[in-house]
Amino acid sequence: MPEIRGVPQFAPLRVRGGRLRLRRAVRRRRRALAAGLAVTAAALAAWGPRGPADTGAPHAVTAVPERQKERARPPVALVSAPVRIADAATVRLLRAGDRVDVIAAAASPTEDGEDAKVVAAGARVAEVPRMREPSPDGGALVVLSVPRATAAALAGAAATSRLAVILC
Repeated sequence: MPEIRGVPQFAPLRVRGGRLRLRRAVRRRRRALAAGLAVTAAALAAWGPRGPADTGAPHAVTAVPERQKERARPPVALVSAPVRIADAATVRLLRAGDRVDVIAAAASPTEDGEDAKVVAAGARVAEVPRMREPSPDGGALVVLSVPRATAAALAGAAATSRLAVILC
């Protein structure tokens, strides 16, 4: 019978990448958690309140008088402003979509020496209506898309001076 021997001595076994596997697993969990939080935040943002007036709480619907409905509408950013330009030949050069500067030229120089000023800068031409008959003053109409305040300035300038355009 063979002689029984003891278990020989072995050097400790080292598994390659053991620490790296643990790090990779933790990193994957962190990424998964971050992705989950990002999806949750996006869902909450999409389904959350839409503005300062909308709190998400249920509210009773009441009838709103017509006057209040008109006040509640947000102001229009751009309006269409019809403007009569003094030189009809210049207006024939314009097309819808062009950008123009509108200049108000006073009939007589002002006290400070200025005889012309820019009333609207970079206004977009919305439409150039066809002339059916020549205007007695030799001008032509053009419709500009401008902010409401600029439209008021254009109307005021048209009442007191002759308007010209510069194609931008």
